[in-house]
Amino acid sequence: MKISLAKPSKRIAHLGPVGTNAETAALAYVNWLSQETNLECTLCPYSTISQALEASAVGQVDYSVVPVENSIEGSVTVTLDTLWRLDQLRIQHALVLPISHALVSNAKNFNEIQKVYSHPQALAQCQVWLGQFIPSAQLIPANSTTEALQYLEDRNVAAISSPRAAELYHLPVLAQPINDYPDNYTRFWVLSRSGGEIANVEPGERSSIKSITESASKLILDASASNCTHTSLAFSVPANMPGALVKPLQVFASRGINLSRIESRPTKRSLGEYIFFMDVEANACQAFVRSALEELKNHTETLKIFGCYSLLSVV
Repeated sequence: MKISLAKPSKRIAHLGPVGTNAETAALAYVNWLSQETNLECTLCPYSTISQALEASAVGQVDYSVVPVENSIEGSVTVTLDTLWRLDQLRIQHALVLPISHALVSNAKNFNEIQKVYSHPQALAQCQVWLGQFIPSAQLIPANSTTEALQYLEDRNVAAISSPRAAELYHLPVLAQPINDYPDNYTRFWVLSRSGGEIANVEPGERSSIKSITESASKLILDASASNCTHTSLAFSVPANMPGALVKPLQVFASRGINLSRIESRPTKRSLGEYIFFMDVEANACQAFVRSALEELKNHTETLKIFGCYSLLSVV
């Protein structure tokens, strides 16, 4: 899909195919970007979230728009795991979109449906509804909500997708909305390659504190220091021992810095070892936040700063 505005152009990756919620988020970002910069944008769908992120990391596209957290089912773990693995990417902006799910099928009624395909997040967000109205149906994961629509030639099959996707592909909707909670929102990150030094710190580097401080100012990227409201980071701890996590948390608490999100992911090295992801409600370029990041280095094994950014109003 191409939106012609004015040159130069930007390529934006998202989870495809056409009709996914990720594409809707990408379109919202295109609209904002066109108003701010008058750029021409080309949307580039990818089969998986990891592929969309990797496309930005290697320079195939300029931006990737990927889901990071849902208000019902929590974090999109593949986004966190891939971002930890790819050191080249930085968060530029965040945006939040309302999510509505529809049951799409050529079946005449619910009794005919034997299988339901969709993305795992969508299946989980509709599990109570599915248990009530199609309790015997087999739930089958797909790479995306729109990819699930390809199975609908069989009248015994249904898919969960966005109402927009059903409209785009001219498919009948049996029920909507079917998400278990009406206040269903997903937060997306807009990422691109870093223009400066990577703000990743390993133990034993005597210049580590300096690199954090310098990189923090570079993390602003296209946003001004005045409108960056969040900083996202992740770290691993040197050892699984008492106080290993409380010390990094005290770094922020002692300065009155609020953490809007903290969660763990396995390091994939050994059972019981974790990476901790945090969203900090503060600008990494402010002096007291830089000071916190300097001190945080002393309590971590590896520290990665993913970006300082603002939340866009796109809805």
